[in-house]
Formats: sequence, C-alpha cells, structure tokens
Amino acid sequence: MRIKIAALSTVLVLGSMLPMLSQAGVIVAVAPPAPVVEVVPTLPGPGYVWLPGCWTWNGAAYIWAPGRYARAPWVGAAWAPGRWVGRRGGWAWRGGYWRR
Repeated sequence: MRIKIAALSTVLVLGSMLPMLSQAGVIVAVAPPAPVVEVVPTLPGPGYVWLPGCWTWNGAAYIWAPGRYARAPWVGAAWAPGRWVGRRGGWAWRGGYWRR
C-alpha cells in the first residue's frame, strides 16, 4: 500500500510540472490561442504564489493547463510565467522561472 501511495504521489508531482517541462525545445508551426481568462482562487496561505495557466503542446494541438498556487522557494520570490515566442518557422516555448 505504501508503494502505491508513493508511486501516486510521484505521478502527481511530475504531472503538475509537465506543462513547464514538456515544452523545452518545441517549435510549433501554429500560433497559440489567446490565453484563457482565469478566476484566481483565494490565496491558500502565506508563502504561496499564483502560477497562471498556459497553453501546452501535446504534439498535435494546444491544450490549456490551468493555473495553480505553488509555494515560493524563498521569501519574496516572484513567478515569471512561461510564454510562447514567435521564431522563424513557428512558435517556441520559453519556460517560466522564479525571480527575486
């Protein structure tokens, strides 16, 4: 039972990171759709930062990954969201990062 819980926890953690990790090195010929307007839920507590949703590419189409709260890695950390950048031949994903 503990192994199943540990495995499920790992899948959930990696799954929550997928929108940020899966786009590295991807060039998409079609521009992403306009961002989805999200209602930001109430702050769950001190030390949390809202990470807005983004369009991810699944190899065939854009899929919306909804925003979520995450614990800031240090006091005063701010999230710089990832974005799709126009490049020759298509659109490239530039991932988000924590900044001071």
